[in-house]
Amino acid sequence: MKRLRFAERLVQVGFVAAVLLAWQIATTRGHLSPLFLPPLVSVYRDFVSLLASGKFWPDLRTTLYELALGFVIAAVAGTVIGYAVSRSGYSVKIFDPLFAGLYAIPAILLFPLYVLFFGIGPGSKIAMGATIAFFPVVLSTIAGLSYVNRSYVTAARSMGASPPQMFWSVMLPAALPVLLTGLRMGLILAFLSILGTETISSFSGLGHRIVELGENLDTSNMFAYILFVIAIALLLNAGLSFAEARWKEPPA
Repeated sequence: MKRLRFAERLVQVGFVAAVLLAWQIATTRGHLSPLFLPPLVSVYRDFVSLLASGKFWPDLRTTLYELALGFVIAAVAGTVIGYAVSRSGYSVKIFDPLFAGLYAIPAILLFPLYVLFFGIGPGSKIAMGATIAFFPVVLSTIAGLSYVNRSYVTAARSMGASPPQMFWSVMLPAALPVLLTGLRMGLILAFLSILGTETISSFSGLGHRIVELGENLDTSNMFAYILFVIAIALLLNAGLSFAEARWKEPPA
């Protein structure tokens, strides 16, 4: 198992190295204009300068603020509605396909309405992040709670468990792996949607900064910010994956 994981990591590192090598060759041999793809050394220098200066903090705070509020709204609404739906097999048959069908509709179509209702500031981005993150959370909650082993439920009822005890001691632990997967997907999708809407219409945030640098033809700094955003996304995914793995570990 350890050798397999090492081989997987080696392939991943090799892929990244191949991309960077191709980038370096394409920019140093004059195959691409610096306005389209700046030299790798220049981007690295600007990336290090960005981290050292800390000038990313105002934009990062805006994006993380929007992400935190949007995800909390989606997580609370998704788990509550998912729990309510999962309590009846009839409601699961009605609402599970309904939510799955709505999930397939591009939510970005709602963004002009959100800008109209909530303005061009953080409100519209929070609403968009919450909308997109809601569906994986509610669908995973319905799936996780609907397929809990009925023998656990029957045994708990026979011992006189109250509805709150049934939820916290039986339903939630059994469905937790599926719920965590939905929450992880919801957070990553909310982050991506908020960045995307910041590039469309915003006064601040990491997405707004990337577009502003691109409009000013400062592509080296633009790519430095893109690398910074990629690093944030990887850190979020790694942290959530680690927490998910820890929660899924069977008790010793």
